[in-house]
Amino acid sequence: MIRPRVIPCLLLKNEGLVKTVKFKDPKYLGDPINIVRIFNDKEVDELIFLDITATNENRRPNFTLLEKITSECFMPLGYGGGIRDMDDIKQLLKIGVEKIVLNTTAVQNPSLIREAANYAGSQAVVISVDIKKSLFGKYETYIQSGKKNTKLDPVNFAVEMEKQGAGEIFINSIDHDGTMQGYDVELIKRMSSAINIPLVACGGAGNIQHLSEAIQAGASAASAGSMFVFQGPLRGVLISYPTQEELRKAIP
Repeated sequence: MIRPRVIPCLLLKNEGLVKTVKFKDPKYLGDPINIVRIFNDKEVDELIFLDITATNENRRPNFTLLEKITSECFMPLGYGGGIRDMDDIKQLLKIGVEKIVLNTTAVQNPSLIREAANYAGSQAVVISVDIKKSLFGKYETYIQSGKKNTKLDPVNFAVEMEKQGAGEIFINSIDHDGTMQGYDVELIKRMSSAINIPLVACGGAGNIQHLSEAIQAGASAASAGSMFVFQGPLRGVLISYPTQEELRKAIP
């Protein structure tokens, strides 16, 4: 039996990799090419790259950088950030990106989901849903790297995206991002029970047990950032990934 995927989520900013806490205070990690090479050696299941400034800076994906990344990447690669239309999607697929990750565009132009799925297949279309709790405990969907509250209910939004042809939903808890204190398990349960396509959970993982908890809550795959790039209480930069044996034991 194939175990659930464990996916490092890497954040791009100005051609470098960074890591945030609750979508703020990005800390520089290093060159993306070097980090991809390390993950190659560690036999990582899959990688997701998100350019966290492209949309807010009103620019398209950095195709030159991404082509360099894909040429070095030996595992499936997803990319999100600044994607506006089918021209961007076709170019990303052409240079070797296997999964197109849509966030802001999915809200502003949902018809693109169907168009992309018809062109590349649903398995290539991932909807990224950034979620934060309101003061009253209500889950709400955010876009533009967590800067704009759409007021959309994330569960209903995910269901609609599935209808449009998305093949996967990637959720990120803004409240848990970078905290390394564990996932929002209740959110994972709500989202996974409402959709029939794979759910990837992100936001809050700090150890391998947290990954297991996300899967037990209903996620098809567990994604994390800080867990794979920081070491120790001072959060020194050290790229790591569990061994295949460790993963099989923790996530049957």
